[in-house]
Amino acid sequence: MRRRRAALWTVLAAGFLFVNFHRTATAVLADSLARTFDATGAELGLLHASFFYVYAPLQLPAGLIVDRYGPRRVGAGGLGLLTLGVAWFALSESLATAFLARAVVGLGGSVLYIGTLRFCANWFRADEYATMTGYTVAAAGLGGILATTPLAVATGAVGWRTATLATAATTGVLTLAIAGFVRDTPEQAGVAAEGEGAATAADGEGAATAAEGEGAATAADGEGASDTGAATLADVVANVRTVVGERETWLMGAILFCVLGVNFTVLGLWGVPFLVDTYGVSLARASTVVLVGNVGFVVGSPLLGALSDRLGRRTELVVATALLFTLAYAVLAVVPPFPVVAPVFFVALVANGGVALVFTIGKERHPPSVAGTVTGVVNGFGYFGAALLPALLGGVLDAYWTGETLNGARVYTVFGYRIAFGIAAAAGLVATLAALWLHRRERTVSGG
Repeated sequence: MRRRRAALWTVLAAGFLFVNFHRTATAVLADSLARTFDATGAELGLLHASFFYVYAPLQLPAGLIVDRYGPRRVGAGGLGLLTLGVAWFALSESLATAFLARAVVGLGGSVLYIGTLRFCANWFRADEYATMTGYTVAAAGLGGILATTPLAVATGAVGWRTATLATAATTGVLTLAIAGFVRDTPEQAGVAAEGEGAATAADGEGAATAAEGEGAATAADGEGASDTGAATLADVVANVRTVVGERETWLMGAILFCVLGVNFTVLGLWGVPFLVDTYGVSLARASTVVLVGNVGFVVGSPLLGALSDRLGRRTELVVATALLFTLAYAVLAVVPPFPVVAPVFFVALVANGGVALVFTIGKERHPPSVAGTVTGVVNGFGYFGAALLPALLGGVLDAYWTGETLNGARVYTVFGYRIAFGIAAAAGLVATLAALWLHRRERTVSGG
């Protein structure tokens, strides 16, 4: 049971890895894209954000679709569409077509995270969910690492178009693997006998693995799930009303709007140009610094998820990491010495792992059949931030353009970057206040 679910999760998580690869690759490709499409900072911001313009509003529908049709079909369809979008982007000859192609990438990628977490809700116990959420986010962090120095090396060797096409071939193979091997529930995988009784006896923890899947939960709740474990349309509509009607949902969304929005803007687009323009380092060295930040993404989520499961604490860790995030960008706003930047990026991305606990908080507030819906709603807020902030910060940087170009890309002033990171720190303050409010409300409900 453990090996089977780990193997299936790995296939889905590998697909999500490439979602994060493509949503952050523009940081390394920024100069190449600026030269290819003769783009300004604001135009690069729009190109980067085109992924999120589609990705963000689809998080709620994605949650409904995953709840309705299951992780296997939705995951395979989404990753297949992403593959087509990546190939189109690599072959684009104009900024307009590149914008549209990257939007298709966002469309396909929009379902992978929610689908993977829905799989985890079906296959893993409740006391393992935060840990598995952490590992899933860590997979995204690995994608971010691949989008730094490895991508810079590949781009230097074969050009950005060929390197991008190679990733399309890889996700094409993963699409076939998801369609062929992943199963939505243990019952569909033929391991129903290892569900509530055998699986928990093997783990020795007395929790019902099969009961945490959608099929068992909806059957127990009388929600009319089909034999495939999919919720009915009436179920998902009711789920949306419940989730959106809670103030806690909006607080969790505000936290992700600020933290995810800033991190994907800075690490996914402006981090590398900041280092090149401000410190005069090479593209390869700048991408290595951003790689260090993505290592924080990888280690932060599983460590903080496991710590949260062990301590039984959620909101306290969200508050602490939101504050840590704010301090990190406040340090960048003063433009510290170059050796300080990599550790600060690391800390800012570790904070992602802490605020990702809002997904566990949301899941624990609702029955398992609502897992995809609550994840989609809250996740959508985060990616609205990632959609809005790149163009905003790009516009700020354009206002402080030096008037010079380097290899066809604009060079921005240090003061412009100070303003941009000041906005990022202000967003962190908003996230911290929202986290404190959420903590207070959750403590009141729990009687703590």
